[in-house]
Amino acid sequence: MTPPALLRQPGAPLWAWLAAGLAGYLLFPWYALQDANGLLAVTRSWGAQDAANGILQATVFGRPWLLAGLAGLLLCGAAALLPPGRRQGLLLVAGGFGGALALLAGGFAVGAKGWNFAVLQAWFGELALQQFGMGWGAVLALLALVVLGAFGLARRGLFRGDLFVAAAVVTCAALLGLFIVFPVLKALAGAFVDEDGRLALAAFAVRIASERNWGLQCLWGGVRCGVAWNTLFLGLLTATSTTLLGTLMALLAERGARRYAKPLNVLALLPIITPPFVVGLGLILLFGRAGLVNQLLEAAFGVPPSRWFYGGLGVWVAQTFAFTPIAFLTMRGVVQGVSPSLEEAAQTLHADARRTFATITLPLLRPGLANAFLVGFIESMADFGNPIVVGGQFSVLSTEIFFAIVGAQYDQGRAASLAWLLTLFALGAFALQRQALGRRRYTTVAGKGDAGVPMPLPAHVRRLVNAVALPWLAFTCLLYAFAFAGGFVQTWGRDYTPTLAHFRTAFALEWGAFGFVWAGTAWNSFFTTLKLAALSAPVTAALGLLVAWLLARTSFRGQGLFEFSALLAFAIPGTVLGVSYILAFNVPPFELTGTALIIMLCFVFRNLPVGVRAGTAALHQIDASLDEASLMLRASTLQTLRHVVLPLLKPALVAALVYSFVRAITTVSAVIFLVTAENELATTYILGRVGNGDYGVALAYCTVLIVMMSLATAAIQWLVGERRLGRRAAALPRPVAGAAA
Repeated sequence: MTPPALLRQPGAPLWAWLAAGLAGYLLFPWYALQDANGLLAVTRSWGAQDAANGILQATVFGRPWLLAGLAGLLLCGAAALLPPGRRQGLLLVAGGFGGALALLAGGFAVGAKGWNFAVLQAWFGELALQQFGMGWGAVLALLALVVLGAFGLARRGLFRGDLFVAAAVVTCAALLGLFIVFPVLKALAGAFVDEDGRLALAAFAVRIASERNWGLQCLWGGVRCGVAWNTLFLGLLTATSTTLLGTLMALLAERGARRYAKPLNVLALLPIITPPFVVGLGLILLFGRAGLVNQLLEAAFGVPPSRWFYGGLGVWVAQTFAFTPIAFLTMRGVVQGVSPSLEEAAQTLHADARRTFATITLPLLRPGLANAFLVGFIESMADFGNPIVVGGQFSVLSTEIFFAIVGAQYDQGRAASLAWLLTLFALGAFALQRQALGRRRYTTVAGKGDAGVPMPLPAHVRRLVNAVALPWLAFTCLLYAFAFAGGFVQTWGRDYTPTLAHFRTAFALEWGAFGFVWAGTAWNSFFTTLKLAALSAPVTAALGLLVAWLLARTSFRGQGLFEFSALLAFAIPGTVLGVSYILAFNVPPFELTGTALIIMLCFVFRNLPVGVRAGTAALHQIDASLDEASLMLRASTLQTLRHVVLPLLKPALVAALVYSFVRAITTVSAVIFLVTAENELATTYILGRVGNGDYGVALAYCTVLIVMMSLATAAIQWLVGERRLGRRAAALPRPVAGAAA
């Protein structure tokens, strides 16, 4: 039944978005300015042609196709004068979606050199005018039209008549389509084109079925297996190990001795806040041919040094080390949400601690386990940094795609075909996860208070947790000791004289005639990276949790495709996503290449799936009756989200904010093709130093990034705070009757 509050929604949102659409036509430059921010050029929107608003562009400067969007807004204005109902909805759908489609059609049809399609030029002749990429005015008008069209769907009875839900679903779907599906499909289309640029389905079949992809020579004495098998097996191993380690660490943090909680919070995040090549470098210093382990084996047992670590084993270890914290962040919120009253009820019925853990606690962790496994699998498939550093002769799909694009062969068709394989693998993992969870319910946070005390871990589980998680933490400390030390010595491996010269080179401050001078060579990339990461992280978290809420609390046609679109960015290697953005956003109507905005958008949609999965896992534990009770008390959907749902999603919000912020700072492959001299990032600066052999400065920069991101992570956790569930504090581990039974 539709809540009464939804049946009496006022028309104020319609007028607000109408005003926004008209402001896009009247107040802001319609087209993007080449060397200026359009928001700062509003005073020129009624003057010069380059900064003119939509009205002037259409009526004075000869671009009449822009009037279609204005006509759509006027039709929506006429609809707003009608009482809420199906007739109003029909006009809103026609005006909103019709105007948006007309603007997009005009944008794709007319480019910087006139008509974009030969058939249009043949029909209408040479076009003297041209148009450039959309500016703030066009974006605001287009967004307003899409939202008004979504309101029309709600007025027609879809989405239970809820304006907010309708606008959220349609807007999120449009964003996913524009910034994930559209660029990816544009890049993947190259798989169906032969060397001469002609459409050829046979070329796709040959590339997919290649022996280089599916060969199994390694099973009967050959050198290696196909890259598809390598990627699949590596993904399964990494997902299993990261999920297991992340779960054990979450149990240690929430159900183990309290003295481990804070060290776990710090050390578990270190692999996330480190650029990927630093993890690989630390592992090489430990296990490489001249690493510490090989030296000890040679000294103690006479084993000659070898390259045993390079290959599939090394990549698996590196990925396990890098992606376990993601599983930990996901599983910790799920462990927190397990209701102690259910465990106490089982023990009241004479179940011992082991049986309670196996039949109550562990099954309630199932959504988190499935989500952590899925994210670990997709992260492994899309990983580029670890295979390129420690992979040796072990090839995976991401590195093959990279070399197909930037190598001497430049085979875009093969790169696109391999990207199709990654997408199919991700789709298969997604389907298996949905089947594993099925239609079972895992609600543990309801509207009633829960004063139960979380059950201490059974003895055998506690021993397993201590035996696995604590050595992993010790290994983390050892690895980062190597990474920190590298920036404080003259030359690692030759001259271990302590020095701060590398830090002075990168981050020197000098006093000049006009005050402080940022004299270090790294300051420009540091400030650019920090600004873009700080701007993208809240957007990523908000959009990810909104998508998760829509998936968990609403039902609409195409929901499965909607969810897969949100996860598609993880299924595509970063290099392919970067190339996709170049191909899609290098020409009008979305001309973003070379700007800081395209890097920020890449950050947002590349990291979006973590917020979606963390939010989905948390929402599976929150009873939907809380939302329904708020709506029945005449709160709006937005108020319910703000005051009821969001406070219970704090663990997921922290995970999304922290991960999106640090990944924006440490990502390499997704932005390597998008950076420019004006928008250099920290990772590209470090890679340049590594390429020049200046490892001291590179490691010094990494040290500064680690410290900065640690402080930022602590600040995020402090600002968001902890979720309060009305429970008593967890008891310290103590012997439990029957624990050893």
